[in-house]
Amino acid sequence: MEKTKDLFKKCVEFTLADEVKAQGVYPFFHPIDENEGPVVSFAGRKLVMAGSNNYLGLTADPRVKAASIKAINKYGTSCSGSRYMTGTVNLHIELEEKLADFFEKERCLLFSTGYQTGQGIIPTLVQRGEYIVSDRDNHASLVAASIMAQGAGANLVRYNHNNMEDLERVLQKIPESAGRLIVSDGVFSVSGEIVDLPELVALAKKYNARILIDDAHAVGVIGKGGRGTPSEFGLVDEVDLIMGTFSKTFGSLGGYVAGDRSVINYIKHNASSLIFSASPTPASVAAVLATLEIIRNEPELTERLIANTDYVRQGLLKAGFTLMPSRTAIVTVLISDQMKTLLFWKKLFDAGVYVNAFIRPGVMPGHEALRTSFMATHRKEHLDKVITEFSTIGKELGVI
Repeated sequence: MEKTKDLFKKCVEFTLADEVKAQGVYPFFHPIDENEGPVVSFAGRKLVMAGSNNYLGLTADPRVKAASIKAINKYGTSCSGSRYMTGTVNLHIELEEKLADFFEKERCLLFSTGYQTGQGIIPTLVQRGEYIVSDRDNHASLVAASIMAQGAGANLVRYNHNNMEDLERVLQKIPESAGRLIVSDGVFSVSGEIVDLPELVALAKKYNARILIDDAHAVGVIGKGGRGTPSEFGLVDEVDLIMGTFSKTFGSLGGYVAGDRSVINYIKHNASSLIFSASPTPASVAAVLATLEIIRNEPELTERLIANTDYVRQGLLKAGFTLMPSRTAIVTVLISDQMKTLLFWKKLFDAGVYVNAFIRPGVMPGHEALRTSFMATHRKEHLDKVITEFSTIGKELGVI
């Protein structure tokens, strides 16, 4: 009789992380001692943070921190229940109303994380016999939510990244009688590229599809007053659902979806990731309310963010680096070699610049890269240090 395979065998055989650690170039799970926004502390060392999604630099804003503290003093540290039962406080309702107004939609619904937001929307709306039409480069949370829906009988089809001809090819094959939801990032998290929303909207109209845009990396970055991708193209009324996270521009934790009243109401009463999960904490929600007010009143923050990012982008291009195309807050430097990417990351870290290393299996072979992202609160000396250290190490490693 064949011996039963041990479930944990794969865990014992997983040695890649330990091998990379042994080489001294492990780029993940480094604990931050203190976070001041554009500068952070690691083991007592100050580094320029060029890898955060804190795009407007609001996580360290005194007004945001004060709002969180005030909420804790009033409501405590947890709501101790789901939104469906005992976990709703008036802060949740206030934020939903203000976000709906901000995104120019009828209603908004909060979730405890951005990851749960996708799981609350996609499997709830796209059911047996219906179709999810997904960009191949969508964020992992959207992929996970789509696979969850697929497991319950929905159909999942993918189209080539931001390729509208391929999207039409996929849509043409879907039975006319079947409902379909096109799902795409607004700004893609790896490259910073913006979706071709005008053409996507045109195809959705032609093939009677609904649209879900994940604007996690777009809010505060593009669009009127930082309202994101639909606003950037003047297509707010044409995009059915806008979702996002509070862990980036909004300086907190949680997620949201905004759309028509009937759709939000349906999700609210049927999404398992909402009904069976504890609600966002009062401190988290209060922080978002404070950042939303700042975003409304200080549009110059978005202007400063884009100016900072463009400054670095031009500096790296001038130095000879190959960058992924973007005009958002993300600047991704292609290295195209796994070990060289890890070495580059470690040398930057030692030189006082923290970025993100993208290696296999997270990216395809030959697409290994260093992803940088910037904040409105970075000063010129921070940006110059990033450009200088990249240029020095790039020459040393033969990347440029």
